[in-house]
Amino acid sequence: MAEYTEDNIRSLDWKEHIRLRPGMYIGKLGDGTQPDDGIYILLKEVLDNSIDEFVMGNGKVIDIKIREQKVTVRDYGRGIPLGKVIDCVSKINTGGKYDSRAFKKSVGLNGVGTKAVNALSTWFEVTSCRDGKQKSVIFKNGEITEDLEIIKSSNRKGTKTSFIADDKIFKNYKYHTQHVETMLWNYVYLNPGLTINFNGQKFQSENGLKDLLESNLSAEALYPTIHLKGHDIEVALTHAKKYGEEYYSFVNGQHTTQGGTHQGAFRESIVRTVREYFGKNFDAQDVRQSIVAAISVKVMEPVFESQTKTKLGSTEVEAGGQSMKAFVGDFMKQELDNYLHKNQETADKILRKIQQAEKERKELSGIRKLARERSKKASLHNKKLRDCRIHAQDGKEDSKNTMLFITEGDSASGSITKSRNANTQAVFSLRGKPLNSYGLTKKVVYENEEFNLLQAALNIEESVDDLRYQKIVIATDADVDGMHIRLLLITFFLQFFPEVIQRGHLYILQTPLFRVRNKKETRYCYSDLERQKAINELGKKPEITRFKGLGEISPDEFEAFITPESIKLDPIVIGKDSKIDDMLTFYMGKNTKERQDFIIDNLKVEEDLTEMLSKEKENKEEAA
Repeated sequence: MAEYTEDNIRSLDWKEHIRLRPGMYIGKLGDGTQPDDGIYILLKEVLDNSIDEFVMGNGKVIDIKIREQKVTVRDYGRGIPLGKVIDCVSKINTGGKYDSRAFKKSVGLNGVGTKAVNALSTWFEVTSCRDGKQKSVIFKNGEITEDLEIIKSSNRKGTKTSFIADDKIFKNYKYHTQHVETMLWNYVYLNPGLTINFNGQKFQSENGLKDLLESNLSAEALYPTIHLKGHDIEVALTHAKKYGEEYYSFVNGQHTTQGGTHQGAFRESIVRTVREYFGKNFDAQDVRQSIVAAISVKVMEPVFESQTKTKLGSTEVEAGGQSMKAFVGDFMKQELDNYLHKNQETADKILRKIQQAEKERKELSGIRKLARERSKKASLHNKKLRDCRIHAQDGKEDSKNTMLFITEGDSASGSITKSRNANTQAVFSLRGKPLNSYGLTKKVVYENEEFNLLQAALNIEESVDDLRYQKIVIATDADVDGMHIRLLLITFFLQFFPEVIQRGHLYILQTPLFRVRNKKETRYCYSDLERQKAINELGKKPEITRFKGLGEISPDEFEAFITPESIKLDPIVIGKDSKIDDMLTFYMGKNTKERQDFIIDNLKVEEDLTEMLSKEKENKEEAA
């Protein structure tokens, strides 16, 4: 047994503790492929300080530059008091936000933000300009390397912070512009009057959450956006031609991606107000079916459930004051009710939408019961789904770090099943090609065995919030049939569960096309360019294997492609300006010249083109 003595007790300085346990301060690390990866949290922590300056009426412009791995944020606020620059970026629990006279209703109240950025960066520089003077300090790995004297300066007041995240902590990281842009759009939507300049692009919003909602609508709205503003609260909502519920919630400018007490109160108050307005006790899910909504609240000293502030835990708007439920509920009861009385056409459209959802729910109730019985008979967990062990431990459903591979064919399913990490990776086996669900109602999800079992495996019948896996990975061959299966599965999610894609859960597995090896070394290549490079570097006449399908890759080899360290995934992303209805119509609707031109322009291999056009012709003949 190991001894426990004074020698076992040690104290870490501020930077050592952050570097040893970075997850405590910024959540997960990641490599930049996900919007909540650590490098974006570092940017957000710096940017939050500049936003707080704007909120307090100081500085209407923020300049941001990202060049490869170097990030620079320059605001024109008050500037950090020159004598406290070092303390504010290197002493835990030091900052102006503890003093409510300087910062009211701020996001960062724990004094950690920029310290974490500093500690987790190989290089960090901060410059403050105020009162005609300037102070700069440079750090490397959290240690001061240059403490420059205060000098006179004609530069505009404000703070400039630059950093390079440590690539030993954030391995192989890269900033993806789309994730940064989404973050910046949210900032300007929540702060009308603010201008953010990012790498030459300007971000501005005049109409706040109304702009946010209309910019993010992935399907046609059924009526004009309802936009309501009050003291410390703003909401926007509409219903769209889609399934499910979709919410954007914010606290003091922080995007609470996991919701919280404010979002829960908002959902309840919508139902309560609609029921009272129409004088009918509608089912809550019928009222909220197809809703797209956003809420932003300002709270004194908010309490979040984690350092990354993705879920609000506060039950009161102010300490000892009004409850969050009453605050949001009273506002909605008055403002939404007034709006509906003044806009009868919108009220009528909401009523028709609720009645339509009610009718569909009742029609599905019997089908759902039969579908559940079929699921049991099909022995879901034994035949279609090979689940991961984490879901069987103590009966706990924990989706963090879990992954579900959706694949087709016994050989491919067998290879992945044998080579996967059974603790966190599961496999769902398709039987042939899935049904084209374009234009169909949700009834097909229960009537079609494949879709019904897939929905049950994912646990998303009631809500995408219940999703059992963090990542859903489509693993098909890279030939025409495999591409077709991918498209059909993406159509299924877009048609019935768009939130799965919008929340960043759906991916395509990249698998190598070639194996190039000699007696000493084996290389797996994902493109012709990589293959040619491997041939040149491995010497004369290496053995070259072209993988035609996943089933040709042995389980031993597959293991090298699906470990957390080596797996290559392409996220399925819906662009900001993309509408789901338009996408489905283009890709899955009637054949058009535009789509045929798109296929011709985007296919790389001539043989694939010929084969795909031939299959399209066969499909037309079968349909006729």
